[in-house]
Amino acid sequence: MFLRNSCSRFSEVQGRKWKGEGTTQNLEAIVIGRCYEYITILNPSVGEKNCSEIWEAFKNAFINKDPCSILPKDYELFINLSLHTIPPNKSLFWENNELLVSSFADRGRRYMSVSYTLFGFVGDLLNWCGQATSNGLDYESCPTTEECENNAVESFWRMASATVNSALVLSSYVIKGAYPDPGFFADYEIPNLQKDKISQIVIWVVDDIEGPDRESCGIHTVKILENRLKTLGYDVTCTDNYKSVMFLLCLDYPDDSKCTLPSSAPAAQRGPVSSDRGGSWNKLMFVSFLSFLFRFALVY
Repeated sequence: MFLRNSCSRFSEVQGRKWKGEGTTQNLEAIVIGRCYEYITILNPSVGEKNCSEIWEAFKNAFINKDPCSILPKDYELFINLSLHTIPPNKSLFWENNELLVSSFADRGRRYMSVSYTLFGFVGDLLNWCGQATSNGLDYESCPTTEECENNAVESFWRMASATVNSALVLSSYVIKGAYPDPGFFADYEIPNLQKDKISQIVIWVVDDIEGPDRESCGIHTVKILENRLKTLGYDVTCTDNYKSVMFLLCLDYPDDSKCTLPSSAPAAQRGPVSSDRGGSWNKLMFVSFLSFLFRFALVY
């Protein structure tokens, strides 16, 4: 037994303890560098930020702790140091299709997704975790959400979501259908929506250009979502294949029949239809594109 246990511990130390990827190499340099890039180039309107302090607060949220015992509140200091105002009418959230949404958001020029807030920008597409008995980072492996929900990355994005929720938008994961339940949006996002700041929720359901029509307004998981939101007292509307997003998708499929514009239509009518970003009321937008949710909020 002693020999077996010793070999097991040796194997665990030398091999991968967790199923997920280890901490991104040069994490400190990346986080600090992204911080300076954001405040000097991407969005200088946020003002001066101490990027070294932001890194220390970020690191201290998970370092020298059990990788499966990191809570969203552990990132409170990091959020407070990196917090800034989100411009009116530009809040945007997404999951599972970064290329499309990043193109639509245009690095914060058109809309601002959580990835283009300062606190989201420094952690976007990175991986990290610490070790319970060491103040170092684990570069070999980190726990996945399936192994434990309270891991460093999952709790980071939950905290980021809760922070942006104060500006009326949240992100969500989709595994089965446009609106999975249980799921991140169903379990964490909807319960934290600030109803007093939302006058209407608009759902966009957009089909994949080359894929089948899996979801539509009023059926399947979209209907479940509509009913839940209406039960909570929200004014809900739904639109299939919202044109602004469809035109963006068509850039990659210009010859597809779904992207054909009527040749007889006047030029002014053949152009992209602009999204409704005006008005003085708050609007939460929720878009489903195959296996991702996509929505934006208009705020005062």
